[in-house]
Amino acid sequence: MTSIFSLFLVFTLFIVSLLIILALIVRPRSVKIPIKSRHVFITGGSSGIGLALAHLAVSEGARVSILARSVSKLADAKQSIKLATGVDVSTFSADVRDYDAVSKAVDQSGPIDVLIVNQGVFIGKELEKQSYEEVKFMIDVNLVGSFNVIKAALPSMKGRGPELKKRPELTSIIAASSGSMKTKEVAKICLDGIKGGKFTVTCHFIGYLLSIATSGMSPQRSFWDALMEVMFGGFVRFVGLFFQWGWYNTIEKWSNSKLA
Repeated sequence: MTSIFSLFLVFTLFIVSLLIILALIVRPRSVKIPIKSRHVFITGGSSGIGLALAHLAVSEGARVSILARSVSKLADAKQSIKLATGVDVSTFSADVRDYDAVSKAVDQSGPIDVLIVNQGVFIGKELEKQSYEEVKFMIDVNLVGSFNVIKAALPSMKGRGPELKKRPELTSIIAASSGSMKTKEVAKICLDGIKGGKFTVTCHFIGYLLSIATSGMSPQRSFWDALMEVMFGGFVRFVGLFFQWGWYNTIEKWSNSKLA
């Protein structure tokens, strides 16, 4: 019984110590984003998850705008929200692949507080059976469309708070902490990884730690690397939090120097 109690005490002290350390280093700090009386703009808001988000945001007191391609679906969505909550939402018909149309909708909707980029399409076929047009359509809606929405909304959203410029300078400062490699070195490592049939190719120690921390359900050919992932996944995540702590300290110092 004494040995069991001792083990329990050690384990308890370890957990408490770990919580204290994490409370000190975890960044960014927890924040709460108010929804009530804020303007929430939702793309793909005429159906599915987007429509459900619109219902929830309206029920919490937000002013909601939804954007989608289909005018009829937007009308149905507006009606369903009205019937459920008694509140009218703003609707905008635009194709996210069309930047000008998206930008016009964003301007007409007014200043945005919370942007939810929700649109998405998927054509459920095996890759070799998908046509070029189908693949391009998915990329244009899911990727380019997201870029268009964010690009259109971001300037006014940033304009509602202090803007810090010269981001490349900060990016360079953070990147320097990870070390740099010559292009030929990176190319050789990548080619060797390809020839070795590796699913993940890492170029330096931080990259290796990152691959362990994010291995998830990815295939693994090396039993040694599999052992590292199983044994040290949690520990690597712990180490990663220290890296993030250092990066956020760098960001805070840089931001304070620019605001001084």
